[in-house]
Amino acid sequence: MMSNNKKYWKSIEDLQDNPEFIKKQMNEFAEPIPFEALTNADAKGDDTSGTNRRDFLKYMGFSVTAASLAACETPVRNVIPYVNKPEEVTPGVASYYASSYYDGNEFASILVKTREGRPIKFEYNEKGLVKGISSRVQASVLTLYDSARLRFATKNNSEIAWDKADAEVAAKLAKATNIRIVTNTIISPSTKAVVADFAAKYPSTKHITNDAISYNAIVKANEFCFGKAVIPTYKFDKANVVVSVGADFLGTWLDVPNYAGAYVKNRKPTKENPTMSKLVSFEAIMSLTGANADYRFQTKPSQYGAVLVTLYNEIAKLQGTPALTAIATEYTKEIAALAKELVAAKGKSLVVCGANDVNLQKIVNGINVSLNNVGVTVDVDNHSNLFQGDDAALEALIAEMASGKVDAIIINGANPAYTNKAFAAALPKVGLRIATADRADETASLCEYILPDSNFLESWNDFNPSVGVYTLQQPTIQPLGKTRQFQDTLLKLAGSTKNYYSIIQSTWETTFGAKGELDFTAFWNKALHDGVVMLTPTAGVSTSSCGANCGVGLSEAATKIAGYKGGAWELVMYQKNLGTGTLSNNPWLQELPDPISKVCWDNYITMSPVQMKEMGLTTLLEQESKMSVIEISVNGVAMKVPVFPSPGQKTNTIGLALGYGRTLAGKVGNNVGVNAYPAVKFENGNYSYLNINTTVGTKEIDKAIVATTQTHQTLMGRHIIHEASLAEFKNDPKAGNDRDLFVLKDGKTVEHKTAQEMDLWATPSLPGNERPNHFWNMSIDLNTCLGCGDCVTACNVENNIAVVGKDEIRRGREMHWLRIDRYYSSDSSQETGKAGMIGNYLDMEIASANPSVVFQPVMCQHCNHAPCENVCPVLATTHSSEGLNQMTYNRCIGTRYCANNCPYKVRRFNWFRYTENEKFDYTMLGEVERMVLNPDVTVRTRGVIEKCSMCVQRIQEGKLKAKTESRRPIDGEIKTACQQACSTGAIIFGDNNDVTSQVTKAKADDRMYHLLEELNVQPSVFYQTKIRNNEGTKFFAEAEHEAEHEAHAEGHATEAHATTEHHN
Repeated sequence: MMSNNKKYWKSIEDLQDNPEFIKKQMNEFAEPIPFEALTNADAKGDDTSGTNRRDFLKYMGFSVTAASLAACETPVRNVIPYVNKPEEVTPGVASYYASSYYDGNEFASILVKTREGRPIKFEYNEKGLVKGISSRVQASVLTLYDSARLRFATKNNSEIAWDKADAEVAAKLAKATNIRIVTNTIISPSTKAVVADFAAKYPSTKHITNDAISYNAIVKANEFCFGKAVIPTYKFDKANVVVSVGADFLGTWLDVPNYAGAYVKNRKPTKENPTMSKLVSFEAIMSLTGANADYRFQTKPSQYGAVLVTLYNEIAKLQGTPALTAIATEYTKEIAALAKELVAAKGKSLVVCGANDVNLQKIVNGINVSLNNVGVTVDVDNHSNLFQGDDAALEALIAEMASGKVDAIIINGANPAYTNKAFAAALPKVGLRIATADRADETASLCEYILPDSNFLESWNDFNPSVGVYTLQQPTIQPLGKTRQFQDTLLKLAGSTKNYYSIIQSTWETTFGAKGELDFTAFWNKALHDGVVMLTPTAGVSTSSCGANCGVGLSEAATKIAGYKGGAWELVMYQKNLGTGTLSNNPWLQELPDPISKVCWDNYITMSPVQMKEMGLTTLLEQESKMSVIEISVNGVAMKVPVFPSPGQKTNTIGLALGYGRTLAGKVGNNVGVNAYPAVKFENGNYSYLNINTTVGTKEIDKAIVATTQTHQTLMGRHIIHEASLAEFKNDPKAGNDRDLFVLKDGKTVEHKTAQEMDLWATPSLPGNERPNHFWNMSIDLNTCLGCGDCVTACNVENNIAVVGKDEIRRGREMHWLRIDRYYSSDSSQETGKAGMIGNYLDMEIASANPSVVFQPVMCQHCNHAPCENVCPVLATTHSSEGLNQMTYNRCIGTRYCANNCPYKVRRFNWFRYTENEKFDYTMLGEVERMVLNPDVTVRTRGVIEKCSMCVQRIQEGKLKAKTESRRPIDGEIKTACQQACSTGAIIFGDNNDVTSQVTKAKADDRMYHLLEELNVQPSVFYQTKIRNNEGTKFFAEAEHEAEHEAHAEGHATEAHATTEHHN
């Protein structure tokens, strides 16, 4: 099968079988037990190396363990009850409120989970469009309790009373003759009304929209072609062939949770319907979209336009329409074959581009129009309202400020001094500077007044994220400080006596009136309960041609693209899990490994490993090793940045993530990485995140520590990834899913059996089912897992998982219960495959040049023959009657025998006390930060092993609810945190004793397999085989056949010519 001739590897040294790396990996634990701590008299706290109870039992043996444990009692803690308990609060029972999240970059319709009045977690709203929730939205609950938030209004860094601030600012605004308001994209109808009322009070006001990441080129191109300055709704679920040119729509491009959920709907082949969509990616750096693509072509950013124009011309050739100016590209034959597939899928295809260049976006529109995709997979009518930032308007504002023409400026929801150095230089020249930020960030610190905005969990708002979709945001907690939301501040400064809540109600009553049989009060209450109001979408009208000027526009665009010149080095600026930097002070996001590099707490230059080797730069990622640092120069700004090897990256290109290098984000986000925004250039009317004039130093100038998790577990050549091509799956639904067989000889009889059939364990005989009540199982589909990491963040938030920081991560001490292993794979040649020797890969110098990628979530597998349970001397880990491997924390004495005996390496050891410890000042130090903790999950202490519990607290809650209603839990009613966060539905959890459950059906699927089946530990977690929609290691077979035919024909012609000459 497909995987038989592949080697799977996590890093360059893993691929090269580096001896030093292997030696370190064979050591189960990164550091030895600190026996010297036994003689350390200083044992003031668990964060020191002093001896405590667990250390004593661990080092001195276990003869007194039982007696010692029996004498331990849980300390008594006093709690303060409510004086007047709210009626809706039931102690110990969670309350959920429908609300919305929007930070200018991402929108989500959410349910806010509160305990005793404290918001502690978000889930997606079932009534919304997206069935999942991203890492950034999940982690944003922590911003409410962020100690860096301002608690009061300030003037020149000193506290000022709100009444006094309002009076002073209003008086100065009355004298101003040129007022500007700068915000991110506003999608709130009521906020727009408030801004309009403010502008009516102060007629010189102009509103400028500035997004931290600009998509303005798409807006302009759509205005040019379709007469609508909007971002279309892209419907990936209706596309059978998808082409991405530098657009990471599965990672960070536009509306990812929506796109990801739609995209995977066509990626679930079954025996009955063995079909899949096809994804082709052209990109420079490895992205999540490229990693999940069926075909990926390494392309320099300067060649994106050439790829699009060539694709347009090949489609035009097939359809007999006029072509554009031809531009040479290295993938001419492959693009010709791709054009045939697109034309064959006419009306069911989609082409997208991530470049913020109007000319490229016009060509994209032309391609989609020629394929009849507009109105089907590209919906301009039911468009998105996100990302309406105007780059040219911001540049004009900067020029105005620099010349002293702006008298007053109010800034909300944006940090332009961080993202634009020219704005930072011009801002001090404005007379009255007002920021409504939640902290004294890079922009607010330059302002005279900071009138702090309330957190979204403390505020009312409404949103209209796309045509026909309206949502409400409601407060779930009183403001923790003396803050006021931005809209109420504007109303106050405009002299209005209204509050923003009444404005929202008035706007909605005007917009909706009475709906059906409901009067407005009933409608409002229902809308507030549901959180979402969905109107009937407009029927998308297919646009068979662009506007009248579009034909000329495409020709002009192609001519301009033909003039684009590439550079010696080209820089791609991209986003990681951290986003644009708004949430830089969030430790959950800082510690979430990047999906591709698995690096956290940093940004870095990505570069081809082959090129790094040629330059003499370090490519090995051994534990605690340092990476090479080089200097790059962009836009006249020099940066010293570590270099990280990224297999699959185009040579002579580098990548650098935005959102880092903050200086005034807070104690967590300050001075992490470098700020890449100075490399952003305003050209062709937009901000470009592709810089082709980059100077890259060719020598190492320093060393830097980079914390990565990708080398912390070993593969050791075992058959972990099962995969096959779609063609193989059609022939055999069990393709790529071969079982390891063992020889059993009984006399003269020889049998081949699986490990489970040769089980030596005695399975207890129970009447009926093997489990008396429930048997909890989990299925993970490698075909729909995109590797995003949203499930990891959800698990962290739900289970109070400690943040340990960069220094501990580099020592292999991350505490994540759920990890996502990223495997590269390289195809061997036929000879190498026949030899079956891993050592032969060392001769393949470009094995890492363009590898395939597979993502695999791994958590505790809850084995029914669990190796960890047998070796625990104090029975801290046991097996439940419902198939769960359970931990009893107050029994654990930290021998780590269980971690050593776990074949999946999913157990985590608390090396320190991470709560109330100044050395780990992230989420559990102060009283305010600890308010985010889930009271249903024990906070672990030093010396304790922890691991995935399969969200047992949720299981118990679901069972209790069903019991009170005299029924069994309904399939899908109980969801683990990771399952509920996954927008692609890759994780299914349920009761295997329920024959109708989804997990039972998934277990019977031909694609099902267990991790390390040969060990026969019988996990309760299983996986579905990865299926790729490609024809093996080559691109389209037709293109390859044509190329071989042409070469063969040329060979015959040469031979005939030589023969003719000989006869003559």
